[in-house]
Amino acid sequence: MRVEPDAGLVIVADGIGGASAGDVASRVATEIIGEQFLRKTPLPDPPAARSLAAAAIEAANAAILDEARRDSALSGMGTTVVVGYFGDGWVAYAHVGDSRLYRLRDRQLQPLTTDHSFIEEVVERGFFPSRDEARRYGISENVLTRALGSAPDLDVPTAVAEVLAGDLYLFCTDGLSGMVPDDDLRSLLSAADADLDATADALVRRACDNGGSDNITLAVVRSNDGDRHR
Repeated sequence: MRVEPDAGLVIVADGIGGASAGDVASRVATEIIGEQFLRKTPLPDPPAARSLAAAAIEAANAAILDEARRDSALSGMGTTVVVGYFGDGWVAYAHVGDSRLYRLRDRQLQPLTTDHSFIEEVVERGFFPSRDEARRYGISENVLTRALGSAPDLDVPTAVAEVLAGDLYLFCTDGLSGMVPDDDLRSLLSAADADLDATADALVRRACDNGGSDNITLAVVRSNDGDRHR
């Protein structure tokens, strides 16, 4: 994870491909994406931020593939990532894999990203009416259809959303979203006060109480005036 408050940048990554290799992939991703943003911020508008997010993730993907080719011990490594850049009254974001971005507004929780996973794909294509039905049929939630390090050509979806005063934004890995139902995420975020560290701790505790079977990485951002990150 990398958070640069002065630059308005949040990067959350979750490595795959073995403990050490996954750590390398997530580190490479956060370093390269962070460096590319810090060289060019502040960005003038959402299109510039979206373009940079896609280019930075593609550069990180290429670097991860190069590292894996150079070192056989890192073969097969990869990482998910979700990136957010907060401008004046807007946030531009991009993601690959199943790391997510949520927005809480007026006590309503909305996922802003859609997982790149097999279970999400079969639901989107109409094979099952819901993720719950797909799970009951035996479809695993842990099969990714896209990740950094998986292929040279990477489709990176980007988007932009309006930021309003009082919004909360949650960036997280599936170690949180896979262990804490959305209703519980909404309740815990709705109870957030000025101490966002306490909110983050509460989210981690809930994930651990529910089994805590995966790495839990998260960042919570509050907009105080809708004009810049906080």
